[in-house]
Amino acid sequence: MEASGSMDLAENALARATQVFVKRQPEIHLFAARFREHGGDIAGARASYQLVHTEISPGLLEAIVNHANMEHRLGNLEDTCSLYEQMIAIEKGKEQSQTLPFLFAQYSRFLYLVLRRVEKAREVLDQALESNQLSKPLLEALIHMESIQSLPKQIDRLDSLVEKFIAPGPYNSNPASYAEREELSSIFLEFLDLFGDTQSIKKADNRHAKLFLPHKSASESKKRHMDGYLVSDRAKLAKTGAVSPAPSVVGAYQGTQNQWPAGYGVQAQSWPQATQAQGQQWPATYNQQAAYGTYNAYGSSYAQPQAPTSVPQAAAASAYAAYPASYPVQQAVPQQVYAQPAVAAAAATTLTPAQQPTAAAAPQSYYGTYY
Repeated sequence: MEASGSMDLAENALARATQVFVKRQPEIHLFAARFREHGGDIAGARASYQLVHTEISPGLLEAIVNHANMEHRLGNLEDTCSLYEQMIAIEKGKEQSQTLPFLFAQYSRFLYLVLRRVEKAREVLDQALESNQLSKPLLEALIHMESIQSLPKQIDRLDSLVEKFIAPGPYNSNPASYAEREELSSIFLEFLDLFGDTQSIKKADNRHAKLFLPHKSASESKKRHMDGYLVSDRAKLAKTGAVSPAPSVVGAYQGTQNQWPAGYGVQAQSWPQATQAQGQQWPATYNQQAAYGTYNAYGSSYAQPQAPTSVPQAAAASAYAAYPASYPVQQAVPQQVYAQPAVAAAAATTLTPAQQPTAAAAPQSYYGTYY
């Protein structure tokens, strides 16, 4: 909308969002403050930040840091320091404030990195140690401050504070978790590895091993035990064959193949054998030789091409072709059927009267006249 020159529409939509639709969400007010700062409306941006500080979400660290950075960009360094101090005073009045250690660390960092006020930054951290319980963000800020400071380092002071945090006694309770204490001890070991001597490194290393290595070894041992238990279970399953293989398709079909009666698939065919010995059922007068003889009646003068044959076959073929076309077709001799007596008797009993052999029909010529 800024590129198209429709900023009025954007401002109207943002006003509806911050006043009607999502007016209780701090994120929309932080966006409105940044939007108004880019548009040159500094008073509107400050009003959005103040609304978050006082009504929407008091003590929100992101809103405090964004507001302080805006004042720093505008060149109002004293206003930035005043804002941090005001918010720290408000958070001090709260019981068990989770934002206060971060505010102290952020304010000290701003004083040292931006304003280069080293003594003021140390003073802020010392004030935090006096008025606030030890916490991981605060001790990290102290270690970082000592790491960027010139020599000599306050190693003994840091060592006592770290030991008090990671190894709480009966008279010094610490609500920090085991992971936070272990992480801070590791950070301090890295700091000592850079700036400490052998005695301080040995002391911190032995303390870290005493407090955290047994717990880590027990955790790793428990993890290995669980992994071995799972591996042994898999081995048992593999040995006992608990996972049965998939059934074979061939076996499944073999199991269902012979479900019919036992005598159905193994008994012999019961068709009568006499039918195989019967002759052809078409009329005996239809003969291949008669057909070819009549075909030759189209004229004996045309010599048909013949394949080379033997001498007797050639002579018989020429003699057959010499018959006149009107010669009547000879009656074919009925084919004699020779069957065994038992088979013939069985066939005679099984045949119906309609299937009994009848007398041969009277011979007729295939073509009685000329065309």
